[in-house]
Amino acid sequence: MDSTYSANSIQVLKGLEAVRKRPGMYIGTTGIDGLHHLVYEVVDNSIDEALAGYCTDIVVVLEKNDVVRVEDNGRGIPVGIHPEEGVSALELVLTKLHAGGKFDKKNYKVSGGLHGVGVSVVNALSTWTEAFVHLEGKLYYQKYQTGIPVEPVKVIGASDRRGTVIRFQADPSIFEESTVYSFDVLSNRLRELAFLNKGVRIVLTDERLSTPRSAEFKFDGGLKQFVEHLNKNKTVLHKEPVYFHGSRDEVEIEVGLQYNDGFNETMFAFVNGINTREGGTHLIGFKAALTKTINYFFGQSKLAKKLEESFSGDDIREGLTAVLSVKVMEPQFEGQTKAKLGNSEVKGIVEGFCSEQLGYFFETNPEVVAAILDKSFLAAKARIAARQARDLTRRKTFLESAGLPGKLADCQEKDPSKCEIYIVEGDSAGGSAKMGRDRRNQAILSMWGKMLNVEKTRIDRIIGNDKLQPIISSLGAGIGPDFNPEKVRYHKVIIMADADVDGSHIRTLLLTFFYRYMTPLIEKGYVYLAMPPLYKISYDKQVFYAYDDAEKDKVLAASGKDPEKVAIQRYKGLGEMNPDQLWETTMDPARRNITRITMEDAVQAEDVFTTLMGEQVEPRRKFIEENAVYVSNLDV
Repeated sequence: MDSTYSANSIQVLKGLEAVRKRPGMYIGTTGIDGLHHLVYEVVDNSIDEALAGYCTDIVVVLEKNDVVRVEDNGRGIPVGIHPEEGVSALELVLTKLHAGGKFDKKNYKVSGGLHGVGVSVVNALSTWTEAFVHLEGKLYYQKYQTGIPVEPVKVIGASDRRGTVIRFQADPSIFEESTVYSFDVLSNRLRELAFLNKGVRIVLTDERLSTPRSAEFKFDGGLKQFVEHLNKNKTVLHKEPVYFHGSRDEVEIEVGLQYNDGFNETMFAFVNGINTREGGTHLIGFKAALTKTINYFFGQSKLAKKLEESFSGDDIREGLTAVLSVKVMEPQFEGQTKAKLGNSEVKGIVEGFCSEQLGYFFETNPEVVAAILDKSFLAAKARIAARQARDLTRRKTFLESAGLPGKLADCQEKDPSKCEIYIVEGDSAGGSAKMGRDRRNQAILSMWGKMLNVEKTRIDRIIGNDKLQPIISSLGAGIGPDFNPEKVRYHKVIIMADADVDGSHIRTLLLTFFYRYMTPLIEKGYVYLAMPPLYKISYDKQVFYAYDDAEKDKVLAASGKDPEKVAIQRYKGLGEMNPDQLWETTMDPARRNITRITMEDAVQAEDVFTTLMGEQVEPRRKFIEENAVYVSNLDV
């Protein structure tokens, strides 16, 4: 073995080779999220043209064979020869990581793709890319293979329009999981961008279908309309959203907020059109301004005499739906995926501006502030009651890992990354699961009966609930604002319920609980659904399991036997399976069928949980009527 370590051992990755070698550094993941990120990076370039005031229309087309086309009517990427590099500016933008017009503030005051790696990374991670530029009466063209130009930029015709068209096909050797785009995932993000960039028209078309599907987004109301969209299935406390927009110290700030009668907080924060899912200094500033302003008005009200303490931030944000968008000239994001803003100066700028605007609005709209104070007052009383309940349960050691619930059969392994817990419906199924499991790393928690619908419940009732308390105790990470994902005792939380309507309801109630009060559990991919079989099929001393009617028919067809002579058992519930069968079909890691719960789009998730589990019946009926046409068993 050659152990020489010299200058020759140092590998230099030139151009886009580094991107192909370590794609995760640039797009976060090579899974489904990373695949869709390619589209967002190209669209972000078009959005930057819109921010600069040159683009009004963006078209995204999903063509056959996993090809994506993004068109805009912006200025068109320059095609002239770069004086220093000696190649076309178009080629430079598509092949050099840190090349683009966004470093010069004359071209773009603000930009989403400030790292200058967007479209070049898409080019690097695609089997091929084509760039068409409509500029000054001509149509320019260049093609690339895995990021490398096939030939120089050339004129291929005349043009009576302006703008850029990028076509690309993601490289399946990079995106091994899948190169198939989701229309719904893309439409949710593009809708988001249309809300954030009022007046810009964005069209998404799916040409993969025999009858193309299309969605068009254009919102002249901006964030005000976004908030109304998020609250459309909720009962609001004030009809008109609070909306303000302005600039301070070269930071542009836009806010829309509206309260509803629910118990949950829905908040989205954006920087230069990018969803900062992990928040950052802009969100800290906004929350501080809201808390300070509401507490000021609370101190002036009669309610102050009825409470011994000020409102907490959580009290004030109960039932709040808010969208914050800031545009910053030099944003400092934490990580290339831009999930968190780090600029320290932005906190003070946003806090000061929002404090002024909120104060002015509440001074001139006393009925709105009165409704918010009443809502926050009830939330504060519930918080104090919840704290007392939590203290009581802690004294009883319910929430501490030292006092695990009696229904829990724990596993021997202590490393959470190797542990899994099955939350099992029914004592009978729980008994079979305990006998059939691998006790080294599989824990079993039996549940009985249906739990609370937490969508309609405050946290003080949840903490004291006898159905939910064992789950909180078993996971050992707290609940709500106190939930700490680092303390979760199992990195696979598997919901195992019967394959019937009641089982679906129990799964939905549990998912609502996890979504509302243990959100990071879903975000980190720790929640799974077990998929127990519906049928046991026996013939010629062989046993087969089928998970639905189609699979049962397939097994019967493969047997070549008269169906009348094949033994078919329809499982009515998990309790009918003996421990060996439960292990073999649902719990053995080598053979089981489990589905990971993911949250691809937070706006859509909020909408679905509110529609299906909220107070209002009419949106739920409408949802069922619209979706019943497409599916025979809608499991949401």
